[in-house]
Amino acid sequence: MLRAEQITDAVAHHGEGPCWSPTWGGLRWVDMLAGDLLTLGDDGEVDRLNVGTVAAFVRPRSRGGYVVGLERGLGLADAQNGAPTPLPELWSDPGVRMNEAGCDPWGALYAGSMAYDAALGGATLYRIMPAGQVEVVLDDVTISNGIDFSPDGARAHYNDTATGRTDVFDVVGGRLTNRQPFTSGAEESPDGLVVDSAGNVWVALNGDGRVRCVSPSGDVLAEVELPVRLVTACTLGGPDLRDLYITTSRENLDDPEPEAGALFRVRVDVPGRPVLPFGG
Repeated sequence: MLRAEQITDAVAHHGEGPCWSPTWGGLRWVDMLAGDLLTLGDDGEVDRLNVGTVAAFVRPRSRGGYVVGLERGLGLADAQNGAPTPLPELWSDPGVRMNEAGCDPWGALYAGSMAYDAALGGATLYRIMPAGQVEVVLDDVTISNGIDFSPDGARAHYNDTATGRTDVFDVVGGRLTNRQPFTSGAEESPDGLVVDSAGNVWVALNGDGRVRCVSPSGDVLAEVELPVRLVTACTLGGPDLRDLYITTSRENLDDPEPEAGALFRVRVDVPGRPVLPFGG
């Protein structure tokens, strides 16, 4: 069991979506329902940039700037610290908002939604191509969460939190196929995830105060313990990509822990990989 260290104050109400990219100087994540992008400075200070009512995720763009998940679609920024320009909304239902996302090795963005009331089957996983085409990948999702690809691009791991499991897809011709259960646990809520350079899958277990590392064959290799229940997502970063950064939340907690909403970090043995950017 590894123990994570707290590296910021409780700066987020609902911290999510950490992403390490040298293009914006290190770590960026979101305070989702405040609509803020958070950037960790070298001095440990946190800068905030409001992008709207929701900031669901952030990823670098291969041409510079970033893509951010807004309430019902995407925003694109040409500069790392500039405000994004909203694109046309992907849906019109005000009861559904954007949630987590990730990119594939070919520059496509997989972005998923959830209903504000977490209605079963009320969400969708979309694939947004670099040229702007949008297609539905899954249309019976409840809480679309972490998605990341294996180092060779042959597999994709994905969490629809309400299923209580992490699934794995074969990737054939750039498409997700042959969905199968990868890991599951009794009454667990898998949230964000990241795949390291050996193909191990690190999964944030929301409500359990842990992050679990699972090998490509499904063996549990390590667990990280945190002092808060609502562990939302994780990513690998730092100069050698061996810092596991973990976001947390205090959303809907009647009696939140003092550290809930802080950012945490732990050193791990296997490095991550450079973040996959959006090609659009």
